Amino acid sequence: MIYLDHAATTPPHPEVVKAVGEVMMRFYGNPSSLHRAGAEAQRVLKQAREVAARALGVNPAEIVFTSGATESNNAALKGVAFQYRDRGRHIVTTAIEHPAVYLVAKQLEALGFSVTYLPVDRTGRVSPDAVEQALRDDTILVSIMHVNNETGSLQPIAEIGRRLARHPKVLFHVDAVQGFGKVPLDPKGWGIDLLSLSGHKIRGPRGVGLLYVREGVKLFPLLAGGGQEGGLRSGTENVPGIVGLAKAMRLIHEEQAAKPDHFARLKRRLIAGLRAFGDRVLLNSPEGDDEAAPHIVNFSVPGIKPEVLLHALEEEGYLLSTKSACSSKKDEPSRVLLAMFGDEERARTGIRVSFGYETTERDVDGFLAALEKRLPELLAWMKG
Repeated sequence: MIYLDHAATTPPHPEVVKAVGEVMMRFYGNPSSLHRAGAEAQRVLKQAREVAARALGVNPAEIVFTSGATESNNAALKGVAFQYRDRGRHIVTTAIEHPAVYLVAKQLEALGFSVTYLPVDRTGRVSPDAVEQALRDDTILVSIMHVNNETGSLQPIAEIGRRLARHPKVLFHVDAVQGFGKVPLDPKGWGIDLLSLSGHKIRGPRGVGLLYVREGVKLFPLLAGGGQEGGLRSGTENVPGIVGLAKAMRLIHEEQAAKPDHFARLKRRLIAGLRAFGDRVLLNSPEGDDEAAPHIVNFSVPGIKPEVLLHALEEEGYLLSTKSACSSKKDEPSRVLLAMFGDEERARTGIRVSFGYETTERDVDGFLAALEKRLPELLAWMKG
């Protein structure tokens, strides 16, 4: 089978698997313990924090390890909301955020906070002007994803960060799960205060992630207990998973440097092939380098239920997604595509192809051939 669903999760890197296994066997001590086994685990944890911080260009003390991006996003939004609620209760985000941000914002609304959900244009991008115009005297947080998980739309994070620098009481959170290791990212240079990452999106382990918290930013901790992770995230540290995450961060940076045009080449090939289908296929992802990350391509085939097309392509040996993995089992149109195009049929029939560094041009050609083979019969069957 050819795996083209890297935006959902990635196959673990063999070196990560090896590192996680070694740490589980050798450094099983609790990092909080005072004996030698605890000290050894603490040393390994410290090294992993340094590697993760170096990959992001931040200080080790600014790294908080979590159970994944969902926890990181919850810790960022709720942590800011509860910590700074006496300063203000207004939050700005977009209509196309991942549920781990979007539904947290909805929860905060139910708790008395006010949230502005900014619209996006047909490329799936939010306007920096709109972000700045949405700010109020009581705004405490702006949360905007770096790369959209369904379409690959790339938000103007650097420009938004530059605008927010004029509003020092407004914190800036970025969900960078889909972009890290695939497109440029500069937390310090872009004025980002909080940033979320996940291990399993970059060939690391599941169940581990991190939240970058800029020095000086205070968060209300969601988990109280032993005071691990600087008191922001109590709970015995997942040392093997953390080591695996740090190693995956280092490895994907090496791949990014070694293959700078890899994804762009695959995307151009795939889009050219999709264009050849004419009006049977509607391209949803923007094509411009400034508008979208190159490793995610979304398209719709009106008239065919996406799950039917998905299973037909699986029979041909290709694994891909309808919308985000977290929403793919819900019989609803894509909230992201609706926000971009306002077309329910288009939003109901979206298909996502996403690449990894191991994806080849031959994989793309094979996928296009499989689509060409199955599309006519499916369209005829659906019309019949």
